[in-house]
Amino acid sequence: DVGATPAAGILPGDTPKMRAMRKKLERFIKENLASATAAYENHVDTPPPGKTRWSTPPAIEELKQKARSEGLWNLFLPPKHPEGAGLTNAEYAHLAEVMGQHRLVAEATNCSAPDTGNMEVLMMFGTDEQKRKWLQPLLNGEIRSCFLMTEPDVASSDATNIETDIRREGEWYVVNGRKWWSTGALDDRCKIGILMGKTERSKPAHLQQSMILIPMDSPGVKIVRPLTVMGYDDAPTGHPEVHLTNVRVPVSNILLGEGRGFEIAQARLGPGRVHHCMRAIGLAEMALSLLIQRALNRVVFGKTIAQQGSLGTQVAELRIQIDQARLLVLHCAAMVDKFGGGSRETRKLIAMIKVAVPAALAATVDRAIQVHGAAGLSNDFPLAYASVMARALRIVDGPDEVHLRTISRDEMRPYVIRKKRAATEARDAREGRE
Repeated sequence: DVGATPAAGILPGDTPKMRAMRKKLERFIKENLASATAAYENHVDTPPPGKTRWSTPPAIEELKQKARSEGLWNLFLPPKHPEGAGLTNAEYAHLAEVMGQHRLVAEATNCSAPDTGNMEVLMMFGTDEQKRKWLQPLLNGEIRSCFLMTEPDVASSDATNIETDIRREGEWYVVNGRKWWSTGALDDRCKIGILMGKTERSKPAHLQQSMILIPMDSPGVKIVRPLTVMGYDDAPTGHPEVHLTNVRVPVSNILLGEGRGFEIAQARLGPGRVHHCMRAIGLAEMALSLLIQRALNRVVFGKTIAQQGSLGTQVAELRIQIDQARLLVLHCAAMVDKFGGGSRETRKLIAMIKVAVPAALAATVDRAIQVHGAAGLSNDFPLAYASVMARALRIVDGPDEVHLRTISRDEMRPYVIRKKRAATEARDAREGRE
């Protein structure tokens, strides 16, 4: 076990139910992950005859069956959904931290992005037919999905820039555009994508965007190339560039209605960012544990690394940073449970965790790599890949600058309002005297 374990009930979501589920999850990991991970990586690195890096390793499907049989399935689902474990966001956050320490656990339990966010969208906004056709197979783990939003030609962190065209022609929508960083689209199990594009360019900026379901086998959908994240291609899921040329889908594939894309996006991103951040906390805990073990056992110049310089102070500072980040995420998760992911009450908190957690992860992983020396740069340890993930998280789901903008605007808003009110009152007073 890594990290501190506080007394039960102190932290948000730290309930007996969560603890029992976490214990079950940790046992599942201990009994199954090592052999499954080895088989999975061997399949990706050396695909069997007739297969590619993008084919599904049998090991993950076997792991999914075991997890489902043990009740470790769809753990992210809110309590009201019968196919989940009845956990709140705050309770699930603790499990997401455990998942973050092991590459395959989120997918094995049907809790990996972008499927979780897409399932939440379909649960909240899908029609009965959309749920039957796409949500149920996703909940069953029979298919996977992707989210088609980011575009190579515009700064997509400002979603009003999105240029993909969704044009209605009778009972069809015709979609044209270029997307990239479409995580999961290369997976041979990816059957459906949720795409964000523009349906009505004459409307106000935040009412032009819509979300629509795109079956990935539709004529005109072309996967152009896999992208790499600082050299990693993340096979077999990948993050490809996807071109859509005159892709025709039924009008019934629109989600919620034309012009509702921003509304859907806000509801989708709240819980998803909590999941991302708690998995990142788990990754930070793993890195800190490796750092300490290496420092206590590696000898240089007659002393262990732990006895050299100020390493103890650095470890203490990392522990503080990780625990601060965890507390902020758990507080945010509890607020999401109370007010919803797209609410004004949670908007600033969601932005705060998205900035704080990658910073804590990056600092921890960087120090762990330094303690490991050249070995930390190799794939003999998970630290090199963790450093890539830490860097990517500062851009994924919106760059730091966008979240800092949200935080600063919310923080300053009361003062701006107060200043305007004072100016108005002073003007009225002057006019009254005149």
